[in-house]
Amino acid sequence: MKILNSFSLEPAQRQVLEKAGHTVIEEDQLDATTAQQIDVIYGWHAASATVNYDHLQFVQAMSAGVDYLPLADFAKHHVLLANTSGIHAEPIAEYVLGALFTISRGILPAIRAGRQMWSLRQERPPMTLLKGLTVVIFGTGHIGSTIASKLHALGLHTIGVSAHGRPAAGFEDVVTDAETKRVIRTADIVINALPLTPATRHFYNEEFFAALDRQPIFVNIGRGASVETAALVQALQSQQLRAAVLDVVDPEPLPQTSPLWDMDQVLLTPHISGTVPHLRDQVFKIFNENLQALVSRGQLASHQVDLSRGY
Repeated sequence: MKILNSFSLEPAQRQVLEKAGHTVIEEDQLDATTAQQIDVIYGWHAASATVNYDHLQFVQAMSAGVDYLPLADFAKHHVLLANTSGIHAEPIAEYVLGALFTISRGILPAIRAGRQMWSLRQERPPMTLLKGLTVVIFGTGHIGSTIASKLHALGLHTIGVSAHGRPAAGFEDVVTDAETKRVIRTADIVINALPLTPATRHFYNEEFFAALDRQPIFVNIGRGASVETAALVQALQSQQLRAAVLDVVDPEPLPQTSPLWDMDQVLLTPHISGTVPHLRDQVFKIFNENLQALVSRGQLASHQVDLSRGY
């Protein structure tokens, strides 16, 4: 197999591939002739799109979300695609915990106040306990389920929303998206853990925010384009939302002119929630097992993406 390295292989990982008889090609070695011969792509950068899809068999993405890839072209040319769903779940869940405590325990106003923070002792910011609150999490896969399990352990009521409505670990109840308006009326916290698909683009829009009853905290660790940014800004300004935690935004990076920068109740981070310790080791393990299965059985071992669904 000729493998285009569009991620980052460590020397020992390259040796594993070469010992198995594969040829590793770096992006700066890719010419017009070689691009026609690539069987497998590890990662994805601009150069990856120049290969011959008719010859390409398998792409290993580095992320759980794959909305940035040419899924329709992969489907047309029968290219197998795997993601890394699951490896980001623990880091993202811990990020959510940290962000929620930052909001609920008055830490964010202190950060924003800087040297003037001692004035907060006279007029303390609103503080709440997470215990006993109701969190509605959209997306009940690895990430949503891990978040739910940690929040449930802290004493929160956890409700999941998914397309199928099947039970999932960490959730007291899981409903279908047809029940969205009913469950969000009970929400003290709303968390987006949905993949980005045509059905979830701008899912969180003016109509969604207008249906909220309890001024919840909104957390987005999914995809920025799932949220209609203008509607989010309006929801914060009109206090339909108490606060927002945004690790992803639309567009990204967020323009310097965005009102979100100056909102005291908004916690912004630069798409860091899924940062994984030893990322290269974890991704390579998934990739190598898939590559071996592809060679021996003509199929992937795990993490295969349904190209029609986008996840």
